[in-house]
Amino acid sequence: MEAQQEKEAQVGGEQERAPAARRRGRPRSFDRATALEKAVLAFWENGYEGTSVSDLTRVMGIGAPSLYAAFGDKQALFAEVVRDYGERYGSFGERALAEEPTARAAVERMLREAAAEYTAPGRPHGCLVIHAAANCTTPEVEESLRTRRNENIAAFESRIRADVAAGELPEDTDTGALARYVGALVQGMSQQARDGARREELEAVAEIALAVWPRR
Repeated sequence: MEAQQEKEAQVGGEQERAPAARRRGRPRSFDRATALEKAVLAFWENGYEGTSVSDLTRVMGIGAPSLYAAFGDKQALFAEVVRDYGERYGSFGERALAEEPTARAAVERMLREAAAEYTAPGRPHGCLVIHAAANCTTPEVEESLRTRRNENIAAFESRIRADVAAGELPEDTDTGALARYVGALVQGMSQQARDGARREELEAVAEIALAVWPRR
């Protein structure tokens, strides 16, 4: 169904391009940044597969030809959405890892900020990258999201290894398992937020999770 919608939209785009060519130089009739933000919210709420091209044109307030001209196809738009989401909403973990003195401090900050970010009012709950992967059947998108999640776990492990080397963690710490533990917490908190967990409830989860953090 969605493939047919895209095909029809592309045909419509070809029909519209002829008169549009005579109007070269005219500015776009929509604000690209605003349209992109609306796409972010749509994918965040409904996931990749659950958001159709017709859904996007409706929430973005533009026609399919304009969408294709400004953003490319749905997959290209989603890739830009993920980048924009990461910069605007999802960078708290990266900042915590870079700014805190120890891995434990970074994870504590990250989990507390995740509890706040994932339950913030006025926007979809949870993490777009985690939620968009649910029921995703488009191989390229599925792989890109998996790669992004695995890169996050690799970043956790790198920070944990640094603490082992600095003597902040025991030498026999299983850095890979501990990194995946953090990843599981973040992913689980995202789903719990979508299921209605409050910020305070997720903060309590973070507190319990940190109680098992290895000690020197």
